Amino acid sequence: MPKALPSLDGDRLPERLAGPSRRGPLEGASSAIARWTGSTQAFLLAACVVAVWAATGPMFRYSETWQLVINTGTTIVTFLMVFLIQRAQNKDALALQLKMNELVAATLGASNRLIAVEDLTEDELRLLHDFYGHLAEMAKREHGLAQSHSIEEARSRHDSKTQGHRGSSRRKDGGSDTAHAGQ
Repeated sequence: MPKALPSLDGDRLPERLAGPSRRGPLEGASSAIARWTGSTQAFLLAACVVAVWAATGPMFRYSETWQLVINTGTTIVTFLMVFLIQRAQNKDALALQLKMNELVAATLGASNRLIAVEDLTEDELRLLHDFYGHLAEMAKREHGLAQSHSIEEARSRHDSKTQGHRGSSRRKDGGSDTAHAGQ
């Protein structure tokens, strides 16, 4: 069963989203750790740990226990970091998708079919990719990449541009035909 859409009053956000962000302790800790692990200090700490481990090799006669220490430590850190990095990427990707959805929704003439495009199947995404590749080829043939911009309007705009603009390179007001192509 699909989720119900949030109740929005015009362009206002729901009250729980309008105020400051209220993150839980786990979300706050994972965000702080993800930021820190990407820092110069974290890299230097990791490099120092490896340097100390390597320097102690002769003291421990490069024993199996000595090797096991670094292997176990790096395995545990790697295992935990995979999930931490994935969590951070998921959050960043969702935020980016929402920003892009807002831009598509707010842009006059843009196809609203592209809102939430990330929910399409791989086959549907390939179909859209091929379609936009076709639009790019049409625009290249007409010497302008901004001449067609939406799924619904692309073919008719291309046809009207090709037929209506073949003989004219300037509008009556002195502007270029391509100046308003995306409008």
